[in-house]
Amino acid sequence: MKKIIHTDQAPKAVGPYSQAVSTVNLLFTAGQVAIDPATGKLVDGGIKEQTRQVMQNLKAILMAAGTDFSKVVKTTVFLQDIKNFADFNQIYAEVFPSEPPARSTFQVGALSLGAMVEIEMIVLLG
Repeated sequence: MKKIIHTDQAPKAVGPYSQAVSTVNLLFTAGQVAIDPATGKLVDGGIKEQTRQVMQNLKAILMAAGTDFSKVVKTTVFLQDIKNFADFNQIYAEVFPSEPPARSTFQVGALSLGAMVEIEMIVLLG
């Protein structure tokens, strides 16, 4: 059985997808970019500010599903420029200071809305 997860504390989907979908044991988030849910626009600043906003958006989605960052088992990270990896990683490490999830990180040609970073997660439920 699957359940659609939605919260107004994270940006609305900008296409035909859900913020997240849960199954019996797992939550799969859509990729999140640094959209401020209050304004619907990308946050100002660089990779650190965008990474912080992405993590805030993901935290809201996880909370709506009844879980949190401690249950994240896998993340996939898309960077507009791999040269931003060190600054991105600094903020990422603040969210996962110990026992971080498995992760794949890629440089991509472009992200929606001109974002610098997009992150999706697979999370344990229960």
